[in-house]
Amino acid sequence: MKVKKFQAVTMPEVLKKVKSELGSEAVVLNTKTVKARGLFKRFKKDLIEVIAAVDSSASIQKKVPSSKNSQVLSSNESAASSNEAIMNELKQLRLTMESKNDHSPGSGKFADWYEHLIAQELEPELAASIVQSIDRKQGTDHSAPKDGMERLLTEEMTKRLNPHPFGHKHLSKTFVHLVGPTGVGKTTTAAKLAAEAILNQKLNVAFITTDTYRIAAIDQLKTYAKILDVPLEVAYDLEDYEQAVEKYKDFDLVLVDTAGRNYLQASYVEELNQLLKFNDASETFLVLSLTSKYIDMKDIYEKFRHIPISKVIFTKEDETSTFGSAINLLVRHNLGVAYLTNGQSVPDDIEEASPDMLARKVTEGYGYA
Repeated sequence: MKVKKFQAVTMPEVLKKVKSELGSEAVVLNTKTVKARGLFKRFKKDLIEVIAAVDSSASIQKKVPSSKNSQVLSSNESAASSNEAIMNELKQLRLTMESKNDHSPGSGKFADWYEHLIAQELEPELAASIVQSIDRKQGTDHSAPKDGMERLLTEEMTKRLNPHPFGHKHLSKTFVHLVGPTGVGKTTTAAKLAAEAILNQKLNVAFITTDTYRIAAIDQLKTYAKILDVPLEVAYDLEDYEQAVEKYKDFDLVLVDTAGRNYLQASYVEELNQLLKFNDASETFLVLSLTSKYIDMKDIYEKFRHIPISKVIFTKEDETSTFGSAINLLVRHNLGVAYLTNGQSVPDDIEEASPDMLARKVTEGYGYA
């Protein structure tokens, strides 16, 4: 028996390696995801690892020359016999897999479903789980048209997201902090939330900004404040922030725009803890760009998780066609989403999030591929 380990970025790639090296009779014994290693692991994708085996006793026997004595032949026969029980089990496992109609998500009737989710950058384990769950419900009926499969994929994805809190029709706290890395659109998002609250909810709104690192950011928020006719305070330190909080304590909603800094610097999050007050009168949204890779989203969340994050706001929906990274983050870290933004227009380019809406972002177009 020959057992070997294979690795690749996707399941189809790794199965191709198995077949190429061990042949079509190979049996998959185990699969798992392994983290990228090395100096540049932060920029590498996780790998699918497969352990596969094939019965090599036949090839061993073929290699034994006919001139060898009976003792050698007997030894080979004994070795083959000792492997027989193991190989029978492996063959039975292979038959079981085949009887389940190619349940390996990277092959057979499941390949296009699975590959669509992988193309959307879902983690392989999550994609496989979704596809196999649909198959169990369908039984042996695989005749659903592609538009029907899009519906089934959407329903299964929605079910995975339903336990998490979504939407934010009414901002329940007076003070709302927007935190996140630089360049994700926190200031524009603050303006959109303010405009929505003023125009549709008739709330009394104010701005506080702690982004004193970029003069342009202060000027941008001042422009929005002037257009919306709302007051703005600039907080350079905790004392300024507390004075602004006291000044606006009777307002319905106070949006706090924070500085965008390099999230890899632990000191940035520590500065936020020293500058802002996270208490029962406030809530905090982590603002992330949908153009980010999952590994970056995960790293950002890990840096901010010591701050009481209420929900995520995803920006730049209009700049990407893949949404799997967002799904990975929500499912793996039990997070909810308040809003998605899809452009620079204030207040139009923002929508309240829901499980079904985000699931459709992932599965949209499957039926027309």
